[in-house]
Amino acid sequence: MRVLLAILALVLCTAQREPILVPEVSQHEVALQQGFTGTELLLFGAILDPAGTRAGGQYDIAVVLKGPTEAIRLREKDRIFGVWMNADSTEFRSAPSFYAVASSRPIPAIVDDKTAAIYELGLRWLQLSPVGAIDPEEQARFAAGLVDLRSEQGLFFEQASGVTISDDVLYQARIPLPSNVSAGTYTAETFAIRDGRVLASAVSEVEVRKTGFERDVELFALDNGFWYGLLAICLSILLGWIAGRLFAFI
Repeated sequence: MRVLLAILALVLCTAQREPILVPEVSQHEVALQQGFTGTELLLFGAILDPAGTRAGGQYDIAVVLKGPTEAIRLREKDRIFGVWMNADSTEFRSAPSFYAVASSRPIPAIVDDKTAAIYELGLRWLQLSPVGAIDPEEQARFAAGLVDLRSEQGLFFEQASGVTISDDVLYQARIPLPSNVSAGTYTAETFAIRDGRVLASAVSEVEVRKTGFERDVELFALDNGFWYGLLAICLSILLGWIAGRLFAFI
């Protein structure tokens, strides 16, 4: 009985020593409007013990910022008889529209592959959900293609030393949002890591909203799909006619 009590006390003491995270974001709302050229989010906070005082020990911090998920179909181009044509394709039901990870050290130096995969700490371990049955090698190829495509667009990236920690208490990371981000709810999840284990995590949210004329157009399209489509066709025809008349005078 005494042995069991001693083990229980040891477990409770160990649990009490685990840190808690107090996260914050510089902006909880980002407005997408005409002329938006991107912005930078400052994700910061403190590593404390359950009593609210400074947590002892050194921790690594990883911050993952994800945009709203969306279904996406990828088509692979292949050269057939000298012409580039659509070949194989696949669809992912839950690909993040934006993904960024910043950490105090490179991810492989602070966690193993299994832990990184569980918490999606890095582009290598991003979990995508394909629609239907798909060969694992083909899935890996299309997943790598999606990562490459969105990395080129500035929507996927990693910052191996993007988190700075001061006095083992305060941390901060700066993550840029490019001008082509999608509207929706973004989640910023922070992880405190030591000895290869995730000891604490916390989540903050950022709302990215369209405002002004862009918001009015979006609402009109959602509420009046038929008229929006008809107006878009008429506007395209009108612009094409104007362009033709201009070129006729050149």
